[in-house]
Amino acid sequence: MMPRSLHFLRVGLSGLLAAALLATQACSTAGLPPLASLADLNGQAPGHRDLDIQAWHTAEGARVLFVEARQLPMFDLRLTFAAGSSQDGALPGLAMLTNAMLNEGVPGKDVTAIAEGFESLGAQFGNGSYRDMAVLSLRSLSEPAQREPALKLFGEVIGQPTFPADALARIKNQMLAGFEFQKKNPGKLGSQELFSRLYGTHPYAHPSEGTAQSIPTLTAAQLRAFHARAYAAGNAVIALVGDLSRSEAETIAAQVSQALPAGPALAKTPAPEKPAPGASHIEFSSNQTHLFLAQLGIERRHPDYAALYLGNQVLGGGGFGSRLMEEVREKRGLTYGIYSGFSPMQARGPFMINLQTRADYSEGALQLVQEMVGRFLAEGPTQKELEDAQRELAGSFPLSTASNADIVGQLGAMGFYDLPLDYLEVFLEQVQALTVEDVRTAMAKHLAVEDFVIVSVGPTVDQQPLPPPTDQPQSPPSGVPEH
Repeated sequence: MMPRSLHFLRVGLSGLLAAALLATQACSTAGLPPLASLADLNGQAPGHRDLDIQAWHTAEGARVLFVEARQLPMFDLRLTFAAGSSQDGALPGLAMLTNAMLNEGVPGKDVTAIAEGFESLGAQFGNGSYRDMAVLSLRSLSEPAQREPALKLFGEVIGQPTFPADALARIKNQMLAGFEFQKKNPGKLGSQELFSRLYGTHPYAHPSEGTAQSIPTLTAAQLRAFHARAYAAGNAVIALVGDLSRSEAETIAAQVSQALPAGPALAKTPAPEKPAPGASHIEFSSNQTHLFLAQLGIERRHPDYAALYLGNQVLGGGGFGSRLMEEVREKRGLTYGIYSGFSPMQARGPFMINLQTRADYSEGALQLVQEMVGRFLAEGPTQKELEDAQRELAGSFPLSTASNADIVGQLGAMGFYDLPLDYLEVFLEQVQALTVEDVRTAMAKHLAVEDFVIVSVGPTVDQQPLPPPTDQPQSPPSGVPEH
């Protein structure tokens, strides 16, 4: 199966050190004693890690966000570029293939030498490409003896990829094998059809990994041109967290920025057109049917984000205890799991609900889900549901900054989506201040039952009436989920 992104991740000494100390890091960083047990919380939410986020721009135009964290002798560096598949243009898969090829060769080093170089320094390199963004990361010990050669090698990978022909052919073959596997994966088939219908001709419509038709046609020259344009310093956000002073962080950011091609930020992804709602079906021989419901949601900077996030936690994003899971799985035993969620991006990302159920219950399950969404949009959450969701978020929120890796990911997203530096604190305050009416109004403003694009993947069979709900927990459907 082809992974979501093709990458090498070499685990060295720093990874082992971080794993050993992670349990105490969150408390010590916040100036709190380590917890001996959860009882020490005495009903209170875990301490929140206060972040002193410093920001500036390099001379080449890269935006930098930095948090000094001295607890571990290491640092995390994350580069985020507007270089995802939304920038593919007429060449689907160009962004992902370019990203996957960056560590396959630099002048004087092949992929093995690059991997061994990072490993010998106790450093980790990572990369990935998605719809909005492409990411490159480095974790290294902060001592200059390890830090400087790790940064030098990292600079070569991000700025001087050679795109060797043998590696390009190998990765293309891996991707083509993945496309063959996808033909047997009803979930993947349904997801691709859903995005195609939801976004039409918009850049979000095609799969990030490209297609079996587009990948063989891509050339090393096209990858080089995309790298020069999309991996330019002016198109980059540099996030740094760790055992560094401000002056050291400035030096690193300047070094990384100078290693990248020169150039400006790329244009933002345009707004999508509202799609035509309705259902479509993909015939697939199986015992179960995959159901996908989606409509356009919001962009990441939308002021209603907090209200929609909390509303979705109650509806179907909070796992067990959410309305959809309680009714569809617990009371009726129709599915192993049902989930809903907003995926805000640079442009309006999707709001999606997905589940798989017995093929002869698929029409009834779909109708049930639509009725539940309609009722939620009309009434909103109960006061108890709201308070439970607020309390759960307050309790889990410290995990978002529990480690340096968590923080560098948050900084990368904040920089990429141009969120304010106090975003994390403001978001939690916004969530805790929401009322039932706030959530109901926001959900009803952005969603409508009649706007769903619906895709089903499974066999055409005679339908059965749904079993009635019961207060006794139901066993999930027999067999295992199909993927």
